[in-house]
Amino acid sequence: MMLDYASIAAVAAIVREGTFERGAASLGITPSAISQRVRGLEERLGAILIVRGQPCEPTELGRTLCAHLDRVRLLEHDLAPSLGRGAAEADAPMTLRIAVNADSLSTWFPAAIAAFDPGSGITLELTLDDETRTADRLRANEVLAAVTDDPEPVQGCKTSALGALRYVACATPAFVDRYFSDGVNAEALARAPHMRFDRHDTMQARWTREAHGVDLTSPIHWVPSTHGLLDFILAGVGWGMNPVQLVADHLSSARLVELQPALRLDVKLYWTVARLHAATLRRLTTAIREAATSDLQ
Repeated sequence: MMLDYASIAAVAAIVREGTFERGAASLGITPSAISQRVRGLEERLGAILIVRGQPCEPTELGRTLCAHLDRVRLLEHDLAPSLGRGAAEADAPMTLRIAVNADSLSTWFPAAIAAFDPGSGITLELTLDDETRTADRLRANEVLAAVTDDPEPVQGCKTSALGALRYVACATPAFVDRYFSDGVNAEALARAPHMRFDRHDTMQARWTREAHGVDLTSPIHWVPSTHGLLDFILAGVGWGMNPVQLVADHLSSARLVELQPALRLDVKLYWTVARLHAATLRRLTTAIREAATSDLQ
């Protein structure tokens, strides 16, 4: 069966925008027209592609078709100059969907994207998730590439090591005086409030086990933002783990102090990217690797 890319583009637009109305507006067609395209494609395939809701969500087959469309558009984008067309003449900007963890996004990753320089013909759509889960976004066909801590191969992708993001346990001097006046020990750690990004963030618990061999049971403040979490630590609300790059100036100025300077944790990161012969992905991969070499351990 020959694929109807106009209809697949309709599915992708609805998934991207969340509703039939906004998807139609993004394509410059009416809601009735986009509905007809989707319904016709579903009838030809004999399968539902979109779960109608608020927002609309793709089925597994719908997500697979959207991922296929992304790959086709990426290859067409690379082919455009050979056809005498510039990126500005393309029907729509090519969107690169990348999964990345919040701490990378707040430290070394922006420099990589600046070096990549997507230009006017490419837009980025970043999906934030914990580094333990970003590879799953690739497996689910939601993105074309991911920064992950998972070295396991993903079908149709290639993985390369980037280096490690180094973390320190820190708090304000006043917080340390209040909760750790007798030193950082199991009893004090059981009382001192700590910060966590979300339920997948196990950094503080891992540090406590490695430092003192105990489980972390102290009160938790949940702050789902890398910079927000740091702001709460600077305000003296709790202690937490932060990337060294993010807190280096605060440590040097003594606004923050390390709980135990001899114990830092490294999180190994990997770049996993769709195995496509696309110049855009090769340029992106080169920029990611160079930035990682410069900024990671």
